[in-house]
Amino acid sequence: QVQLVESGGGLVQPGGSLRLSCLTSGFTFYYYYMSWYRQPPGKEREFVAGSTHDADSVRYADSVKGRFTFSKDIVEKTAFLQMYNLKPEDTAVYYCHARSPAGMEYWGKGTQVTVSS
Repeated sequence: QVQLVESGGGLVQPGGSLRLSCLTSGFTFYYYYMSWYRQPPGKEREFVAGSTHDADSVRYADSVKGRFTFSKDIVEKTAFLQMYNLKPEDTAVYYCHARSPAGMEYWGKGTQVTVSS
């Protein structure tokens, strides 16, 4: 059974930091491209950071470049998103995403990040 379980979300003040984790199971982690997406309130889901077509190449949305860092631990089968200098516009539900080179996709259920004073 495939599982992607996000954790680490919460309420943080502007300028604060959070580290999201995505613990996975049920598929060959190192073979899949891992990434993070987010869905702000009332908006479409959008790409944030991760590998989309090359497991060794990481991309970032322009809005998070220099503030967010994507990483993964192949042994622990976990993806991470370290977020610094958080802004109110970063408020969203953050989703973990896995995609195989053949196009098989899996999503986590999401974790809420709220940036507010």
